[in-house]
Amino acid sequence: MKISTSKSEAMVLNRKKVECLLRVKEEILPQVEEFKYLGVLFTSERRMEREIDRRIGAASAVMRTLHRSVVVKRELSQKAKLSIYRSIFVPPLTYGHERWVMTERTRSRVQAAEMSFLRRVAGLSLRDRVRSSAIREELGVESLLLRVERSQMRWLGHLVRMPPGRLPGEVFRSCPSGRRPPGRPRTRWRDYVSRLAWERLGIPPDELEEVAGEREVWDSLLRLLPPRPDPG
Repeated sequence: MKISTSKSEAMVLNRKKVECLLRVKEEILPQVEEFKYLGVLFTSERRMEREIDRRIGAASAVMRTLHRSVVVKRELSQKAKLSIYRSIFVPPLTYGHERWVMTERTRSRVQAAEMSFLRRVAGLSLRDRVRSSAIREELGVESLLLRVERSQMRWLGHLVRMPPGRLPGEVFRSCPSGRRPPGRPRTRWRDYVSRLAWERLGIPPDELEEVAGEREVWDSLLRLLPPRPDPG
């Protein structure tokens, strides 16, 4: 295997900045705090907020580009605008969402970005004081947060059912050894999705892998997953 030093960088996954000099022949690889891989931003602190904020920013840029020319154009039908929403706005917003660890802040920001586009499609503004759930019902659009959570739990089912030896399944089941740093531990994706299944489906963490391991049962539960209560 040949390593291209012009295309390679080094990054240490640690809360504190740690210097790590990796040398390839006579060249030292530059050390970075973040890098993109397959369109996803990874940071040395292993935080997801930066990536989620970047996704929201990408979707907002799409909306700004389309706003004057397409989204509010009266000659364009509502059906066409919704097709644009699904094909051009949603993909950059939700790319890589299966591995997100969502907080109340990120849920609120994702919903705000979603409703900003849908209100324009419906010809409304915040001053009209129409609830988000009413706008989605009128447009026939499923909540984006519901779609994200369903997809995350569907990916959980795939991980649980993976045979031994598959790398994603091995990473999911792994238990890192060693001492953790002081302070509140970061929420692992496994802990996040376990809590999500408990809150949204009522499945206790100790029964989660058994239930998710049954494909038909798991799929039927996800199809019946209700939307979260609408805060506004």
